[in-house]
Amino acid sequence: MKQFLFLSFFLISVFSFAQVTSAQYEKYPVFAECKKVEVTVLESCFIITLQQFIFDNFQVPQKVFTEKYVGNVNVLFEVTKEGEFKVLYVDGIYDELKEEARRVFASLPEIEPATYNGAPTYVQFTLPIAIPLVAPGKSIVHNSEIPMNERELLVDEYDQIENLPYENEEYKSNINIPLSHHNYSLFDPAINRVGLNNHTAQKPYVYSEVNKYYDFEAANKEILKNKTSWFGRKLWNEHLVTIKGEDYWLTLDAGVDLQAGKDFDADIDTYNNTRLVYTQGSIGKQLGFFGVIYESQGRFADYFNRYAESIRPDGGNPAIIPGRGIAKQFKSDSYDYPIATGHISYTPSKYFNIQLGHGKTFLGDGYRSLFTSDNTSPYPFFKINTTFWKLKYTNTWMSLRDVRPEVTEDGSFRTKYMANHYLSYNITKRLNIGLFESVIWQNDNDRGFDFNYLNPIIFYRAIEFSTGSRGGNALIGISAKYKVNDRINAYGQLIIDEFSSSDVFGGEGSYKNKTGYQLGIKYYDAFGLKNLYLQTEYNRVRPYTYSHNTVVLNYGHNNQSMAHTLGANFSEFIAIARYQRGRIFGDAKVIFAKRGFEFNTPEDSKFYGGNIYGSEDNRISDDGNELAQGNTTNFFHTELQAGYIINPATNLKIYGSLIFRDFDPEVDTETIFKNQTMWVNFGIRTDLFNWYYDF
Repeated sequence: MKQFLFLSFFLISVFSFAQVTSAQYEKYPVFAECKKVEVTVLESCFIITLQQFIFDNFQVPQKVFTEKYVGNVNVLFEVTKEGEFKVLYVDGIYDELKEEARRVFASLPEIEPATYNGAPTYVQFTLPIAIPLVAPGKSIVHNSEIPMNERELLVDEYDQIENLPYENEEYKSNINIPLSHHNYSLFDPAINRVGLNNHTAQKPYVYSEVNKYYDFEAANKEILKNKTSWFGRKLWNEHLVTIKGEDYWLTLDAGVDLQAGKDFDADIDTYNNTRLVYTQGSIGKQLGFFGVIYESQGRFADYFNRYAESIRPDGGNPAIIPGRGIAKQFKSDSYDYPIATGHISYTPSKYFNIQLGHGKTFLGDGYRSLFTSDNTSPYPFFKINTTFWKLKYTNTWMSLRDVRPEVTEDGSFRTKYMANHYLSYNITKRLNIGLFESVIWQNDNDRGFDFNYLNPIIFYRAIEFSTGSRGGNALIGISAKYKVNDRINAYGQLIIDEFSSSDVFGGEGSYKNKTGYQLGIKYYDAFGLKNLYLQTEYNRVRPYTYSHNTVVLNYGHNNQSMAHTLGANFSEFIAIARYQRGRIFGDAKVIFAKRGFEFNTPEDSKFYGGNIYGSEDNRISDDGNELAQGNTTNFFHTELQAGYIINPATNLKIYGSLIFRDFDPEVDTETIFKNQTMWVNFGIRTDLFNWYYDF
């Protein structure tokens, strides 16, 4: 803890004398010597008077002269609402120097406090005291080779670096808003009003895009707590460390995802222990960055653990934690799964945003996506957003992995690539349509990243044909959204994996009829209750969708679906309610689904089209394929969550959740069998990504 406090202070103290409070004030603190000066020069008068007092009263210990020490004593202090000087932290090489700094500051007279809107307020500063002492305005440079005028500038070079007040610059920046269904629901009504010419399907959103329609700063101010102490402000209202200069800013936060619970049906004590550090910032107005490092260990409900182990990678690791990444064994019954995500975002003009990162993307207006969702582990990506007129065009290129034993080569996981295009067009002030196309190809013939797929125009089918039908797997889709009014909008998606009109419309159940669709409705401020968000959604995906006759070219990454969480061969109905009042929030979700699984027994090892990693060469039939065929399973999942937002700046929340799950297949097999789960969980987490437990 001491090392962390020292690091935090060091990051602050690299700046010269500067105010570091989170609020802008109208008037600097006023020494008696400065009462008659103009308001515009109060700042310089305050600084010079304080520096002169230090110079006149600071007694340098003899030890410093004996050891010929040259350096600084850095003092973090506060001028309170009462005008008193309060030392918060002193950093110096000798204890004698630190004690002397505290003594001098304790002898400072009481002054008029700073004011904000006419009311007294606290204000914090850092002050480096040069050792040996230097009178205000005097040079300490003694190199005769440097001209005197340049020497005077050099002594001010350090002092002129200012740490300006942080004013929630992230809300105006071009970095991504972390994907969180609940957090996105708070501003979803604002960006879906009739008449707006924005685009809501391409996620994650950039702060500056949403901030035009939803005032993040005003929303947070409504729930700020009146805390004046450093600890109180950092815990309840602010980022831990903020650094801001004239054309840059940075925040640094520590976070957690700590969970403790119990799966009552399997009698398993569950937990998750995630420690994280994340930073975000901008250099200039065009370049932004965001990064998170997670270190995690956990054990989950029985169904979750079994699924994680069923998708384990080649090489001996026991599991892949859904949505997170490859896990190694921790103790005898838990998993250790470190991960890092982040991105760099560059906006050269109002028309373009370019991103390079390691994370996830999401295409669609629903809770699920049939195009691309955040269901899988993070992956490297390069993305270009182009926005003009009534259009937004998103090009994304991704590097994915197939980690199954049957495709591993020379001990290495198989690399494949994905490129997709999504064109969003606002036809009217109410109606939006989107055109989607995606292609996956593998590194066959050592071709690596195939530059044919750098084509920014939507015609992947033609490229797939030119490179060979087994050289890539292309999908196409169309989406639509209609704003009934400011409180209700309807949306949908249609995905086509292999378009053959005779098979799609022939009515013979061809395995080539690889299609899926989504229909949904959102209702904001439902029934007149502000911040009550209701959503209902229906998803239906036919067998064999997202799979391919070349088994590596399935629509997956790290043994998880790049689209819908349930893969294929299912129908699903979802109802969701979300509510937040002040810092209190609650979510409720109910899912009914009918799913078709493979039997995977010696008697029946055929592919029924549910597992997107199955081989179409082993399909059960060319025709007569029906939805949820195979080991038909009724699936019910309900999830309740309620909590309290501890810190809105860092999305730190405390919560409790209850999950009830019923899984009822027609035939019990080794991996698919009837079970029920009652999972109670309590936690505190920094909400930066979506956990999906509903599979």
